[in-house]
Amino acid sequence: MNLSLANSPRPDACPLCDGTGWKPITQGNLRRVTRCDCRLHARSKSLLASARIPKRYEHCELTNFEYEGPRSGGLPARMAACRFAEEYPLDATGLLIVGDIGVGKTHLAVGMIKELIQSKGVPCLFTDYRELLKQIQNSYNASVQATELDVLRPVFETEVLVLDELGAVKPTEWVWDTVSLILNTRYNQNRTTIITTNFSNGPAHTAEAANTESTRARRAASNETLGDRIGDRMLSRLHEMCRVVELRGADFRQTMKSASFR
Repeated sequence: MNLSLANSPRPDACPLCDGTGWKPITQGNLRRVTRCDCRLHARSKSLLASARIPKRYEHCELTNFEYEGPRSGGLPARMAACRFAEEYPLDATGLLIVGDIGVGKTHLAVGMIKELIQSKGVPCLFTDYRELLKQIQNSYNASVQATELDVLRPVFETEVLVLDELGAVKPTEWVWDTVSLILNTRYNQNRTTIITTNFSNGPAHTAEAANTESTRARRAASNETLGDRIGDRMLSRLHEMCRVVELRGADFRQTMKSASFR
């Protein structure tokens, strides 16, 4: 074998590291190696694929979040999201993003985890609260291969979790128990959680309402708070896990719909 050919870099190898994954750098009189950008890029692609970001939100970035004109009320929330991504993991406190429908809560949440993945290589996972509960319920079906633990394990173990639309499912004792399990597990493991909700950040209206399932069902979604939907005990736990960020602005979906008819 021609050793010169055997030791030459592959034609498709990274020019910085010759395919080794390590690139040389010079600091003063010292030369050392560091992980090459090509490997960081490959890891980012793998983490993005594992994050389960829905196709509808794949375009979302912190840089393309609109905060001007009718959406100028979203500037403080965007600043908080950028600060979160910049300071993580030195400050690993989660965020509870509260706002009306269509103001961009999910956009910000996705933008944060994409920034963490691409700039810091942090494993993240996106999950829709409603879909997660459906998957857990389906796991009780004997014909389904996945168990409840199979569904919940990535939710428990991912370093940063987005739990989108918390409170969107009508509260029952089973729902409350499931929410408690998820939040308490992540709290006890000191993992970071980003949560979005359409419900105001307030306690249940009355103690009776918090303890009576029939009362909760009758009140449906009118004027309900997050405390009504997940219980005051879990709301208190959320306040330990997360900083509250209020996102204000016009409903982006309605704005786009109105513009399409002009």
